[in-house]
Amino acid sequence: MRDLFESPPLDDPITAAQRGARRTLRQRFYRTVSVGEIGGAFQVSLDGKPVRTPARRPLAAPMRSLAEAVAAEWEAQRDTIDPTSMPLTRLANAIIDGVAAAPAPVAAEIEKYLASDLLIYRAAQPARLQTRQVEHWDPILAWARETLGANFVLAEGVIHVSQPDTALRAAAAAIPGDPWRLGAMHVATTLTGSALIALALSQGAISEEAAWQAAHVDEDWNMEQWGKDAMALERRAFRRAEFQAAALILKT
Repeated sequence: MRDLFESPPLDDPITAAQRGARRTLRQRFYRTVSVGEIGGAFQVSLDGKPVRTPARRPLAAPMRSLAEAVAAEWEAQRDTIDPTSMPLTRLANAIIDGVAAAPAPVAAEIEKYLASDLLIYRAAQPARLQTRQVEHWDPILAWARETLGANFVLAEGVIHVSQPDTALRAAAAAIPGDPWRLGAMHVATTLTGSALIALALSQGAISEEAAWQAAHVDEDWNMEQWGKDAMALERRAFRRAEFQAAALILKT
């Protein structure tokens, strides 16, 4: 679908998962959407013809439930095909065309987040915000310490604090090698600003809703103090859909 979805650049194989669509929308050209098993994978087809990624690879998932979720996005399109309403399809394209061929740069990018993770840097004030950060963030850090053996050092404010190599290595070891989970974790990390949140979500330590709330403690606080901005809320809704697509893969 070269006229619908952009190909991921070779030096950043996951970027396509967060890109919008072209402005000109294509008319829906198919009647039926189906999922079939081919060679151990589950492929999405339109009117019996396989869907292709931007790099012309089959749009196929390793599990039927994922392929059916992708197919549901295609089925939900009406008169036109709007890729911005198809986050799972876009993420699948990025994983198939980019992550599967070059997983190392994606894992390395997640590791970079660990060194300056959102959960490490705490507000100096006010006390109510500090309390919320403790409530939402400390359980994840406790999980990382007790389950992964990764003990991170907290900081106040924005001044960088070096983390113990033992903590970074222990957390990095939990980054999945499977391309689908790796690609989904990268998206969850970049959207939340926290590799620790993404790791906890991927291992079932926290729910999707808890992960999203933890990622937006500061943002929610600011909105409560200064009011909500319509454009910011629209961007947040788009990011939430992207996050839900990643979470679906991590939970499957």
